[in-house]
Parts: sequence; structure tokens; C-alpha cells
Amino acid sequence: MNKYAVIDIGGKQLRVEQGRFHDAQHFAPVRHSLTSNMKISINRVLLIRHGSGINFGYPWLDDAAVRGRILHGCFKKKLVIQRIHSKKKKQRTFGYREDATRFVADSIDFGGKDLNRS
Repeated sequence: MNKYAVIDIGGKQLRVEQGRFHDAQHFAPVRHSLTSNMKISINRVLLIRHGSGINFGYPWLDDAAVRGRILHGCFKKKLVIQRIHSKKKKQRTFGYREDATRFVADSIDFGGKDLNRS
């Protein structure tokens, strides 16, 4: 696709396209209050590409937003951690799964216009 945005979410950069779902690790400080089909708006847009034009923010674009909705909470792949003590012939394996929030981007707005409708 030639229409996408790069957003800052949870301290990481994420490329977002309309109609696709994305997983964000640290979505909001109050993630227990996020429910399914809740509408969201993300204003930390770093870059927007529309056709052959690219708009950069310094650090963010002022009049840009990515609008979407929460689908559900999910887990990422399990992280496996192994600790091996070579001289003692002892090893320990444990792991955990990180929480994530799956959301879908419905529209990318820039300058008061929805870029996906044009």
C-alpha cells in the first residue's frame, strides 16, 4: 500500500495501515479499563505517507491522528530464559508471555481530512 503512518506507541515505532490489525505492548497506563470495540485516537504520529508525498513530524505531526478501535487483549509469543551454571552442573529454564492489546486502524487523518477516502 502507498498510504500508511508511523506512530509512537509504548515507546516503540509502529507502521500502521488502514484496515489491518496491530499488536501494541504498552498501549495505555490504564489498560485494564480498555474494553472491546472501544474507539481510540492516537495523536503521536511521526510520519505519514500518502501516494508519493511524505510528511515528517518534529517530533510529531501537529494535525495528524490515527483513529481505530480495540479488538481484544492478547499475548505475545513466550519468552524463554535459560540460566546455566557451568561449574555446578545446574540449569534453570523459565519464561513468560507479555500482555499486548490488539487494535485495528480505521482511518488516518491529516489536516482535518481522512487520507484513505481520497
